Amino acid sequence: MTLIIHSVKQSKNVYKALIAAEYVGVEIKVVDDFEMGVSNKTPEFLKMNPIGKVPVLETPDGPIFESNAIARYVARGSFLFGSSPIEYGQIEQWIDFSAFEFDLNIRGWYIPRLGYGNYIKPVEENCISGLKRGLDALNKYLASHTFLVGDGITLADIITTCNMFMAFKLLTPKSFTSRVGEFKQTEAVIPLSSAKKTEAKPKPEPKKEVKKKEALKPEVKAAEEEEAPKPKPKNPLDLLPPSKMVLDDWKRLYSNTKSNFREVAIKGFWDMFDPEGYSLWFCDYKYNDENTVSFVTMNKVGGFLQRMDLARKYAFTHHIL
Repeated sequence: MTLIIHSVKQSKNVYKALIAAEYVGVEIKVVDDFEMGVSNKTPEFLKMNPIGKVPVLETPDGPIFESNAIARYVARGSFLFGSSPIEYGQIEQWIDFSAFEFDLNIRGWYIPRLGYGNYIKPVEENCISGLKRGLDALNKYLASHTFLVGDGITLADIITTCNMFMAFKLLTPKSFTSRVGEFKQTEAVIPLSSAKKTEAKPKPEPKKEVKKKEALKPEVKAAEEEEAPKPKPKNPLDLLPPSKMVLDDWKRLYSNTKSNFREVAIKGFWDMFDPEGYSLWFCDYKYNDENTVSFVTMNKVGGFLQRMDLARKYAFTHHIL
């Protein structure tokens, strides 16, 4: 049976249950057209949660409210709760840690800034201080651990990440981003595949109809049967007028010059350079404060080059890290 969540869809508290459901193969649907201040004030909703807070999970055995309780219900009995009593205790430990050190302080920081509460500077400073303390502790722990508990994803990782969602979305001063190096390293961890996808049953193949034997037909040449290959999409850069500079000559000179680089390669470049056919550009990466982990930074460079494949024949670039 599909479980139903009553809440707005774009909410980190809803994401906790949805992500857990993807890992364990539970079907969850978020109700459509949910409107805060209206849908959560109806008699039907107040029967599920008397104080009208979201999210609420509707199950065959009754409703559950509070986001962490909902995520626990979805993940019950699965690997997301660990494989031993000590792992279970540590998972609960990190869930509480992220609730009090992250979620509480992040909400105390951004809710008044959005105009939904009274702004009191000492309270904000206390929230920022508490968040930094929690980040420093988590960063230190993640320097020697890939996951919060054990050797794989657990509910602790899911809930902690969701509790940090609004901080990454709304709070971006350097005093914050400079403290999340090890935490952001988790971007490079390969995610597990969805249990829903792995458990999907193959569609039954339709029964093949038995055709009556037909009289033999004369063979048709294979060349006539095969479709003509589709033309490759054109590279718009191929339409540029030809240049006097042969870029491949420069690339070979650059690669093969092992000594006196400035005198040989650089001089050779200026001798070849055609200002009517090419231009020179200097680009600075906007978010260098995020480049704290070397292999993550290298992955970004590799991804950039993969997306520039059409320009490979017409461009030369040198990246400096």
